[in-house]
Amino acid sequence: MCGIVGYIGTKKASPILINGLIRLEYRGYDSAGISTIENDGLSVMKDKGRVKNLYNLEGIDDLEGTVGIAHTRWATHGKPSKENSHPHMDNSKTFSCVHNGIIENYNELRNFLTDNGYTFYSQTDTEVVPNLIHYYYSKDTKNDDLKFLRAVKSACNDLKGSFALEIICKEYPDNMIVVRKDSPLVIGKGEDENYISSDIPAILSFTRDFYLLNDLEFALLSRNEAKFFDKDLNPIKKAIKNIEWDASSAEKDGFEDYMLKEIYEQPNAIRETIGAKFNGNSKCEFDELNFSKEYLQSLNKIYIVACGTAMHAGLSARSTIEKLCKIPTEVDIASEFRYRDPLVDEKTLCIFISQSGETADTIAALKLCKEKKAKTLTITNVIGSSITREADYSIYTHAGPEIAVASTKAYTSQVVLLNILAIYFAEILGINSNMILELKKSILELPKKIEETLKVSEKVKDFAKKVYNEKDIFFLGRGIDEVVAREGSLKLKEISYIHSESYAAGELKHGPIALIEKDITVIGIMTDSKLVEKTVSNLQEVITRGAKTMVITNQDIDSSSFEFVINIPSTHTFVSPILSIIPLQLFSYYIAKEKGLDVDKPRNLAKSVTVE
Repeated sequence: MCGIVGYIGTKKASPILINGLIRLEYRGYDSAGISTIENDGLSVMKDKGRVKNLYNLEGIDDLEGTVGIAHTRWATHGKPSKENSHPHMDNSKTFSCVHNGIIENYNELRNFLTDNGYTFYSQTDTEVVPNLIHYYYSKDTKNDDLKFLRAVKSACNDLKGSFALEIICKEYPDNMIVVRKDSPLVIGKGEDENYISSDIPAILSFTRDFYLLNDLEFALLSRNEAKFFDKDLNPIKKAIKNIEWDASSAEKDGFEDYMLKEIYEQPNAIRETIGAKFNGNSKCEFDELNFSKEYLQSLNKIYIVACGTAMHAGLSARSTIEKLCKIPTEVDIASEFRYRDPLVDEKTLCIFISQSGETADTIAALKLCKEKKAKTLTITNVIGSSITREADYSIYTHAGPEIAVASTKAYTSQVVLLNILAIYFAEILGINSNMILELKKSILELPKKIEETLKVSEKVKDFAKKVYNEKDIFFLGRGIDEVVAREGSLKLKEISYIHSESYAAGELKHGPIALIEKDITVIGIMTDSKLVEKTVSNLQEVITRGAKTMVITNQDIDSSSFEFVINIPSTHTFVSPILSIIPLQLFSYYIAKEKGLDVDKPRNLAKSVTVE
């Protein structure tokens, strides 16, 4: 979950590196550091805490090197501290390294290196890497242009786990080596310079031309060249990928926080996602897919596999797929899926959702399904991400860069795209119904209805001010509204640190009602006309026990019993979660702001979960 940045060019590296770290801080913010090649060798400057702390380090303004690497950490091995911060050097201070991932056999390697005279100064798994590189480097008697590369390759052969590595060497001051396995890494090409980063947005202001590394591909970088090698160090060619994202979309643009900006970007994110797939009443278009009617008819099951918010997006679309396509659909948590040996075969379509395309659990589940001969389809927001290179098929949301750790616009874009995908499957199957026409119409109306929904912001803010000191908040819903309750509860946990739980409203009397007491806050979601009366009845039960209530609805209800009612536009039930989640996103945001918390970088969380 850490973020890494690198630069090799003609400019002073340190400000570029720190700027990149600031943009990557959503990946981790326990500690940060940079390493540059100076005239007198390698320089390493690092400290515990946020990236901004680097500006206060003595001597950092004196760095003149034009080659450097940098890291912002989300701690795994070793507590957050200066000693455990990256970059790490080998004992001889010949190599400096930053790492994202987990070296699973680091204890074994550490013991091996200790037996060979190496000393360790941190608790991290990463410190074995530069020392292991030095070990192989010192054993190599050939002094040629590839000695550095051979040492890195030999070290990587010994590593088990996941890694994205940037390495610099004082004896090769005009080079940098980068390599990845199961952790994200991209290389941005400039004019007589190359940029390296965990994520594209961090360097999007410098270039839009990117090289995308596959697992165990090495890049030997100089200022004006990038040479690529496979796992056996055979030279390979890499094509440049042009990324169309607008660099300004990774800026705050006058908003106080990225999360608020991204909440308000949802009309455009949905508009872009819809526009890429259909317009008006025409058929949905997925040129990247080639599913036949015979294949879809042969399916006995669809699995949707994801983690966290992305899993909730899958739950939101399950009913659409089942009701339109008549194919049984299950939604599973990626971190549990592969450990229960799921019944997957060539008659199973497996759909994997990941905003970043780098979620380790989801990628591992995908690989398992491919081994079992199932077709695999990914939904992600990042072109060229790791998961897209593993899957048989990939389709993209068009949400643009999402910087805040808590997902908002990516989630609603995923729900939209899944519903469009369900329509696409139904059309291939030859299913023509009024339901499809109504759903298409509702999807096309979503951008304007989201804009209308955002107007409830001040009313939500007022309720947030009343309850921000609560210790427990509960969310209730039935049917598709129960999924929204889950996502709303997760958002509140993520950024406000208030304990919250969501329940299917019909389960209230089967246990959860024991938790309801005077003045506790309960949020109800009611958008399904078939279930609204039952949900109102369930909410009356908590009101009777003294609960404060906020209701989000697009139904005609008697609002006199509820303390706050947030009215949202009516729409098709299948896509109602896209509207009903927005007040809950705002609710979580305003509660966190009232508590004085960092909404973009909540404690202990990172944007991309790239390790299990």
